[in-house]
Formats: sequence, C-alpha cells, structure tokens
Amino acid sequence: MSDTSLKEKTAKGLFWGGFSNGIQQLLNLGFGIVLARLLDASDYGMVGMLTIFSAIAAALQEGGFISALTNRKETLHKDYNAVFWFSLMCSTTIYILLFFAAPLIADFYDTPELIPLSRLSFLGFVISSMSIAPRAYLFKNLRIKDTTVISISSLIVSGIMGITLAANGFAYWGIALQSISFITVMTVLNFYFSRWRPRFRFDFTPIKEMIGFSSKIIITNIFTIINNNLFSVLLGKFYSEREVGNFTQANKWNGMGHTTITGMINGIAQPVFTRVADDKARQLAVFRKLLRFTAFISFPAMLGLSLVSKELIIITITEKWLPSADILQLLCIWGAFIPVIN
Repeated sequence: MSDTSLKEKTAKGLFWGGFSNGIQQLLNLGFGIVLARLLDASDYGMVGMLTIFSAIAAALQEGGFISALTNRKETLHKDYNAVFWFSLMCSTTIYILLFFAAPLIADFYDTPELIPLSRLSFLGFVISSMSIAPRAYLFKNLRIKDTTVISISSLIVSGIMGITLAANGFAYWGIALQSISFITVMTVLNFYFSRWRPRFRFDFTPIKEMIGFSSKIIITNIFTIINNNLFSVLLGKFYSEREVGNFTQANKWNGMGHTTITGMINGIAQPVFTRVADDKARQLAVFRKLLRFTAFISFPAMLGLSLVSKELIIITITEKWLPSADILQLLCIWGAFIPVIN
C-alpha cells in the first residue's frame, strides 16, 4: 500500500473513530446522567460486583481472535468460521460453569439477590461471542463508518430501554437488561453490515494457527481486567453495595474519558500497522506519530477531568453521588496513562 493511500485510510479512520467515540461518550453521558438520577448507588453496586466475572469470561471467549484475525496477512471464510464456532462453544461452556457457580458468588458477597442477577448478566458474553467473527471482518477491512453506525444504534436502543426500566422501578435489573440489549443489537447489526454468515463446518485448523498470538492477548487482557476490577471485588466483600456503587460510578466517568481516546486510536492502529508490517521503519514511524498524538490528547483531558470532578458530579448527577467525586479525582490521574500504555 502506498504512503498516500495509507495516510488517507488512517485519516478517515481517525475521523470516523473520533466521531464514533465522541458520539458514544455523549450518549453514555446523557443516558448515564438520567440513570444515575433515577437509581441509587446500591443499584450500581449490585451490578458492579459482577463486573470482574463478566469481563474475564468475555476475555476468555473472545480469545484475542479479533486481533489475531486482523494480524493475519490474508484471511479466508474458514478462518472467520472457525473463530465463530470456537468462540460460541467456549462462551457456552463458561456460561454453564458460571450458572452453577452463581450461588457461590452470592455467598462470597453475602448477597442472595446476585444469583438471578448474575445468571441474566452472564448471558451477555454468550450473545457477544456470536459477533466476534463479523466484528473482526469489519475491523480488519477498516469499516470504521459501519462500526460507528452499529455502536451508536446499539447505544440508543439500550439506553432507552435502561431508562424506561429504571423509571418503572426495575432498579438494578434495568442496568443488567440495558447491557444485554446493547450486546444483542450490536451482534445483529454486525452480521447485517458485514454480510458475513457462518457455515456448519467445524475445521479448527485456523484456531491452532492463531492460538499462539491470541493466547498472549488473552493473558494481557485478563491481567488488565483483574487490575481494573479487583478493587470492586474487595469493596463488595468488605463493604456495602453503596460503596461499590460509588466506586463504579467514579470508574464509569473515568472510563468515559480514557476510552474515548483509546477507542479512537485502537480503531485504526492495528489495521494500519498490519499494512506496513513488512516495513519496520514505516511501522515505527507510524507508531511514534500515534503515540505522540495520544499523549497530546490524553494528559490534558484526563487531568482536566480530575480538576473539575466535584463540580461535574454535583451538576450532572446531584449531590447524592458526591462521595464518588474524590474517587474520580484519583482515578483520572491513572486514567491519563491508560491510552498511552494501550
């Protein structure tokens, strides 16, 4: 690929990636403000206690295959097909294990209500596993515009559902069902836009070829998830749902900041690197430019969010969430480094 063509694709990818993440964060902000005003910290705490289990399960079923498929020079239908069936089988197996482990999770937190809530919430990563292959197809082919439409549409539908349920007294069930609806809509739209369809052929040879690359990503992702969610587990074990809810709310605002930047960069970085994989000098030059751009955006944005956290919390989600402001100030300092590290 020529320098001009690569620059054009990178520029378009950055534009649509930035546009997508900007709109997504605005929608998340709007829906999040309404939900926070309707719900209590304990409602967020109930869902927050399960986050680490859902996230680790999702990382295991995804298996790093989106990155592995993107990293391959050439991909055939059989490669995507193998990933589809393997991911679906893995996620189903993990869900069955977690379904029967739900009482143990509830006993750990001494919260019986978590049994039905966890069994519903964990369905999300089974549904999500079916979208891995079409998502990888769109990602590898730099279909950023399509993924933008998918993400925004999913957010709007799930956000409306979450607010409707919360307003009608469904409490933490509204948050859980909002997440399930987001994943379901996104899965359906990924198939629609990619036009990719699985076949009933079970050839897992491509999995064996990709597992060396993907296994490293799985390990990295799991350690990242544990690092990001371990504090919520400890809070849930030794404190009440309210404390977990305040931390979850603060972490959500922090996440909206750094994931906007990370999502914009990651949306185009790996496909671009793959296209210059044979030229290490060009790859290094592209990497340096993206790193400088990321740092230039990340540090001022996240440190600025830290400075105005108290005022932001009071204005947007009222004083009942003020305890989360102090937590947000600290999280934003670490959050400034996350896009650069990624």
